[in-house]
Amino acid sequence: QVQLVESGGGFQQPGGSLRLSCAASGEVFSIYAWAWYRQAPGKQRELVASVGAMDEKNYGDSVRGRVDITLHRAENILYLQMNDLKPEDTAVYYCKVDTYSAGAYRGDYWGQGTQVTVSS
Repeated sequence: QVQLVESGGGFQQPGGSLRLSCAASGEVFSIYAWAWYRQAPGKQRELVASVGAMDEKNYGDSVRGRVDITLHRAENILYLQMNDLKPEDTAVYYCKVDTYSAGAYRGDYWGQGTQVTVSS
């Protein structure tokens, strides 16, 4: 079992910045991939950014160039730095991890989400 706790969401004006954090606990040794997703009202959940086992990073088209995903492995904390925020970034942001142990995929875990609201 892995527990994820997100923080750092809130209200920001367009053009502003926010940094989200996701702290993992429990069987963190089994985590091999981390990601941020978001879900806006009435829309499907979408990938914002991810970092894999080899530290390869991937960004969603709608945020590429405005966000940076950073993983502090020693602390088991994932960050998402978001800059030049736009109203369309308004969503609940979720942290997700994929786990692998004993030679097999063991499933994914999701945090409870943190609300980001961008408005003037």
